[in-house]
Amino acid sequence: MSGRKRKAKNLDEIDAGTTPKGGAAGKGKNSIIEVEDKDGIKKRFRSCEKTRCPAKLPMCFAKAHDKCAGNGYTSRWYHMSAGEHFCNECFDYFYRSHREGYKKLAIWKREWSAIGKTEPSLKPYMADQVMPHWVQCTNKACGKWRKFAEALTPELIEGYKCGMKAAGEKPSAGACQEEENHRVAEVYEESWLEVLMIPPLLKNSPAASFLSAYFPDGVGLSATCPVVKEKAAQRNTTNGTYDGQGKGLTTYFQPFYQPEEQGKAMCVRPDIMEYDEVQEFPEFTKEQQMYLALRNLILALWSTNCKEFLTGEKCANHLIVRGLVRIRCVQLLQPIVNFLTRKGLINVGILKDPLGGAILPADYCEFHGKVIIIGAGPSGLAAARQLKNFGCQVTVLEARDRIGGRVWDDSEFGVLVGKGAQIVNGAINNPISLMCEQGGQRMRKMHERCDLVEEDGSITDLALDKRVDFHFNAMLDAIAEWRKDKTQSHDVALGKKLWEMHRIFIEETSLTFTATEERLLQFHISNLEYACGCNLSKVSSLHWDQNETFAQFAGDHCLLPEGYSAILQRLSDGIDVRLQQEVVSVDYSGDEVIVRTKKGGEHKAPRVLLTVPLALLQADVIEFKPSLPSNKCKAIKSLGAGVIEKVVMQFPSRFWDSKVKGTDYFGHIPASEDKRGYFSVFYDLTPDNKNTNVLMTVISGDAVDELKDLDDDKIIDKCMECIKGLFPGQKLPSPSKYFVTRWHKDPYARMAYSFMSTGGSGEAYDTMAEDVDGKVFFAGEATNRHFPQTVTGAYLSGVREASKIISS
Repeated sequence: MSGRKRKAKNLDEIDAGTTPKGGAAGKGKNSIIEVEDKDGIKKRFRSCEKTRCPAKLPMCFAKAHDKCAGNGYTSRWYHMSAGEHFCNECFDYFYRSHREGYKKLAIWKREWSAIGKTEPSLKPYMADQVMPHWVQCTNKACGKWRKFAEALTPELIEGYKCGMKAAGEKPSAGACQEEENHRVAEVYEESWLEVLMIPPLLKNSPAASFLSAYFPDGVGLSATCPVVKEKAAQRNTTNGTYDGQGKGLTTYFQPFYQPEEQGKAMCVRPDIMEYDEVQEFPEFTKEQQMYLALRNLILALWSTNCKEFLTGEKCANHLIVRGLVRIRCVQLLQPIVNFLTRKGLINVGILKDPLGGAILPADYCEFHGKVIIIGAGPSGLAAARQLKNFGCQVTVLEARDRIGGRVWDDSEFGVLVGKGAQIVNGAINNPISLMCEQGGQRMRKMHERCDLVEEDGSITDLALDKRVDFHFNAMLDAIAEWRKDKTQSHDVALGKKLWEMHRIFIEETSLTFTATEERLLQFHISNLEYACGCNLSKVSSLHWDQNETFAQFAGDHCLLPEGYSAILQRLSDGIDVRLQQEVVSVDYSGDEVIVRTKKGGEHKAPRVLLTVPLALLQADVIEFKPSLPSNKCKAIKSLGAGVIEKVVMQFPSRFWDSKVKGTDYFGHIPASEDKRGYFSVFYDLTPDNKNTNVLMTVISGDAVDELKDLDDDKIIDKCMECIKGLFPGQKLPSPSKYFVTRWHKDPYARMAYSFMSTGGSGEAYDTMAEDVDGKVFFAGEATNRHFPQTVTGAYLSGVREASKIISS
């Protein structure tokens, strides 16, 4: 029937969304329909020429010219979507140079070309400037979509009722009873997106403040968006820094990579879908702009307000785009919100009590039953909070008489002191920063300067320290180069490899190190042993820094004056946490997992999450029935359980101010290799409080074993002996209060954090994270390959497992 006139009996047989009797539409360049009206007069109409477009009687939305065809005949229809077209007469109005529309288009083209990267042709102009707005009635009994002539704003969208002509205007009576435009129903059909010509580019999206360094039309934004135009000058000024700050945002929330930026954790590329996004939304694989526009809007809204749950409905109030495509976008918002929520990018942290009891719909979760969590540390509480918000029934069993695990804060010094973790390493996008923002908890940025003090009290020259630090990092770089073609069988201890590289450097350069430089080198080795939690003779030279191959948290290192415990307390609020419930066995041989405690208690659930420290798994303190798979057992044994200890002392005066000012810590250079690890860094925990005067220091490496059998008084004596050497000639007061941690013999920890031991590999972390039979799950810092050794890593592992559990 291509190229021929087709007859229909009358106009009643033709609907804009159905095929008239006699054949299919849109298959030829002259798809003309001849129709008789009620008076028997024959009229000609032309259907849309776009393949698969269902519109048989298109209507021009532009109405730009007094000769607009309206819903009548035109020599050609220009297709925008299955329900939106403009006629040839309106095309001429904008195309012919003597028309007024041509001038409007020319002005828009100049504006678009200055900021955007896509071709500024007529169809994008129509989508950006001419197509009508569509807005949904907020009357719960109505919910119909209506065309709206005025510009949309979040306030108007949030309060719109049928019959309103402008913002703030009262709706006309009975307007909700009017029929909804038949084109709206077509938008929900799966095939509608396939014939959409121009993907949506949003106006005034909250994402615009974050994405000023990008071409707007490459990240789902209109190039005529006011915020985009205001910030266009910033496009080439990022240089790895964050220029796109919106009003009211903390600089620690940076959800998007900037151009040419990489290696920043919890960031997404705003201009491309990630692998799991493509898997979840395959319909956007080829044309990603629509998904990116919506995802970017959602992440930006969460970054501007993380103190309440984000829903598709809230996002829709900020979704401003012309055309019927807005209806489809609003429909897609909630599925994308659900996906990002499950993924842990939004609706995470300490938020609780979602409306309706769950932030995810029941049909979105494969599982939403009972879960038992063993351990009330950061990972266990993170998972508990997520699962409860997902609608699961959660019980947490904790062996101690407190929550927190290896997070344990002491407030007896007049200032909070962390016996475990207290510092946030890299605040940008860190979930700890997020929870501090949600709870109004302060983060104190730590100074970067660390003065290094010799045992005779002299402060090391900064230039000298920089040279030794450069040499130390150069040796690590040389090891990284050496290991590129090495297999697991070539692994040797990192300490051994370091000294080998140091010897080669000395031999090849004929340089000699002074005694001071040798002591400085010992300090830097001590610092690395502090980071690893053990002597470098036990650490893998092949994989010691395997997590650095993944994006890490950037930005300030911050101390938490209120401690991590304040965050964990908020996480546990409303969770069924049962203390002093030491678990001794986990039986997963049946349909339900049976968890038994030392006191004889028995708990059953279809899913169980273990968050106990690695050292306890290595010591087999929990019996598994049946035994864990061999690969899991091998991974448990291949990782190292590192130990450091803390010493905290309170003094009647701040004697250290005489030498060290304007920083949060100072280093102690060991007198010799055998003194390495003894009190290597001193932290001033009270720089803003001149009345409490608290210093904290660490014991690391071999010093942990050498001091572990001494009582607290003897360890304090050794520490004071060290301090007296750093401040000679001063009469130093004795500490009025102190404590020494004993994590190595804590029955429910036996460690501080994991490390990559010689012969192991980063894959062990992944194996640790694997579930067993879809019933027993594992979380904790030693299951997080990307962020081991940190509270952040533990927290994120809990979020990860919560997502896995509801998807299992």
